Amino acid sequence: MRFQRRLSPEARVDLIPMIDVVFQLVVFFMVSSTFMMTPGIKLVLPSSTTAEPIIMTEMVVTIASEEEIFINRDGYSLDDLGAAVAAFSEEQQDQIESVVVEGDENVSYDLMITVLDILRKNGFTGVSLKLREDATDREL
Repeated sequence: MRFQRRLSPEARVDLIPMIDVVFQLVVFFMVSSTFMMTPGIKLVLPSSTTAEPIIMTEMVVTIASEEEIFINRDGYSLDDLGAAVAAFSEEQQDQIESVVVEGDENVSYDLMITVLDILRKNGFTGVSLKLREDATDREL
């Protein structure tokens, strides 16, 4: 009498636990990642009761004084700022939808206008001023 072996080992890979693990890893990295940080300069932003939230962009201009103007993390003086802004290619300018300008509350109005003029002369027209929201005077 000859017996036939009907049961053959069948190897299967169950993908559902692997998908669960990958999903958990994606969520972990999304939550623990850091986003674009502005330079570590101590600024006292002017306050406004009508301040609105703005979307952070790829270009942040920080004005601490005439000798301390930062584009993202790179520092420039007012004399060097025009050349630094002109160095952006047209492709880079097209990617930057708006520029966030943040200035110390002790920075002169004339310096702010000069920086805004430099930005506009070099093709950056969408400019937002960053303010500190004053929550004490809100009457809305």
